[in-house]
Amino acid sequence: MRFFIDTANIDQILEAKDLGILDGVTTNPSLMAKEGITGKNNILKHYKKICDLVDGDVSAEVISTNYEGMVEEGRMLADLADNIVVKVPMIKDGVKAISWFTENDILTNCTLVFSAGQALLAAKAGATYLSPFVGRVDDISWDGMELIREIAEIYAIQSFETEILAASIRSPLHIVQAAKSGADVITSPLSSILGLLNHPLTDIGLEKFLADYNKLNS
Repeated sequence: MRFFIDTANIDQILEAKDLGILDGVTTNPSLMAKEGITGKNNILKHYKKICDLVDGDVSAEVISTNYEGMVEEGRMLADLADNIVVKVPMIKDGVKAISWFTENDILTNCTLVFSAGQALLAAKAGATYLSPFVGRVDDISWDGMELIREIAEIYAIQSFETEILAASIRSPLHIVQAAKSGADVITSPLSSILGLLNHPLTDIGLEKFLADYNKLNS
């Protein structure tokens, strides 16, 4: 399973890259705004900056909700760098736009997915990635990981090439569960990824090792 970081923060991207576990980035205008980056030109420049730092795919989101607007924005985003993936919402015109992007060799990430039916449509349209929002599914008392399992089963049976990119990851446990459920990729805040490092027995073991070493070398 590959690890993407969901952010527009350059320092966090560099930290994940230095750790050696960064496979890609997902970001959007809302995350840009959190970093104080506003205005079309500034946002495009920041997307380009991220693409230059990252070897893997970088998802950049369209704002338009109609077919023509999504295609126009998507073409502009794809021209920024070879590793741009155009993030498109799971709506009727979004599916139509994904089909156009697929026919024109532009990578896509179908976002805001909450059902297996939506996942079927995205895969039929040729989406490169599918982003089920597992945390938001959990928020309405459904099971986000069961949705991942259901989509993974369908994609395996039907031999779809669309990759499952588990999004709305809220914790390190979510990452482990997504891996067990069949996700190809997760995208999460850096804090959740770093949380995988933590275990109290590791801390206790390291403390004991260092204490024993100090006794032997005092």
